[in-house]
Amino acid sequence: MQQTTPQTITLTNAALIKYTMFSLVFAIVTLFTIILPAEYNIDPTGIGHELGLTIFHHEKANTSAQSSTQKTSEKSKGTTETIEVIVPAGRGVEYKFIMTQYQKLEYEWITDGSTLYFDLHGEPEGDTTGYFESYAIATLGEMKGSFTAPFSGSHGWYWKNTSDSPVKVQLIVKGEYMKHGLK
Repeated sequence: MQQTTPQTITLTNAALIKYTMFSLVFAIVTLFTIILPAEYNIDPTGIGHELGLTIFHHEKANTSAQSSTQKTSEKSKGTTETIEVIVPAGRGVEYKFIMTQYQKLEYEWITDGSTLYFDLHGEPEGDTTGYFESYAIATLGEMKGSFTAPFSGSHGWYWKNTSDSPVKVQLIVKGEYMKHGLK
């Protein structure tokens, strides 16, 4: 049997400089085509986008946005708010809460004595067709209850005043939502 001995490779200074430069160029190319697009959404070459690497940054941003949204709704979760809405004579108004799917809202509303036609409903986020889903429709002077948003979007009341004078609605809410107001 013949034994082989390991060969010794000796590099000259020129070869060391050549390999160092090659490694440096490789690191710079990797930085600009992979690391910056994926981690920081900086894509000067456009290659990161073509390779689908910028999606990683967008997912991080969405996670951060969801995290901050969650903090907002946790903040609103324990707070009870009393809101006054005036429904003008012979007109209707909508008051909506922006909620994500499965967020909950406890509510109670009462008028100053008059009855109002109302439709408690929700509209899906991003929908442009005019679609809405009704949860309760009636003519009452007060109502108390709760609901869980079946989808992300705006959820709330349309009150219609058929009388000759304005009607004041006192709306008391407690729950999870990002923001609210007249629509």
